[in-house]
Amino acid sequence: MSERNLLIMGAAGAGKGTQVEFLVEKYGIPQISTGDMLREAVASGSELGQRVQGIMQRGELVSDEVVIQLVEARLGRPDCLPGFILDGFPRTAGQARALDALLDRLGREPLRAIWLHVPDSELLRRILSRGQGRSDDTEEGVARRLEVYRKETAPLLDYYAGVLAEVDGIGSIDEIRGRIEQALAQP
Repeated sequence: MSERNLLIMGAAGAGKGTQVEFLVEKYGIPQISTGDMLREAVASGSELGQRVQGIMQRGELVSDEVVIQLVEARLGRPDCLPGFILDGFPRTAGQARALDALLDRLGREPLRAIWLHVPDSELLRRILSRGQGRSDDTEEGVARRLEVYRKETAPLLDYYAGVLAEVDGIGSIDEIRGRIEQALAQP
């Protein structure tokens, strides 16, 4: 495989951020976050950035079409030639289909998906023990976020079944990292 086009999935507290930092360094590929792309587009003042800013100022959700345009522009940058790691996108099967069509149109390798699987009880323990973070880092808030995550993610797990590696997210950072490397070494 000449490119490393990766999608990392996992609930809040699964350790995605820690593992993505390692993958960025190991493979020399950028992490692509939709949040970062939206902020960058607005800051650029481009036509697309002005559209995004208007949408966000009205409190509306940025459409899949606009997000795909942002992803396409981002993938066109030289730092993405050896690959990329997607974070926060796609969130739905519709977005995944649009992304696959985009990658095909651009002549890019298909995605490899990694799902860091951590039981809810451990996610709750991790989030509550961080002692920082969001105002909804309570048992009830975390339970709500996990329910939304399950509803959003379940269709993606099915969608990416043929290219998805489920990685046990319990253990030390190095143990989990080793499992990810093993998963990525598989054809």
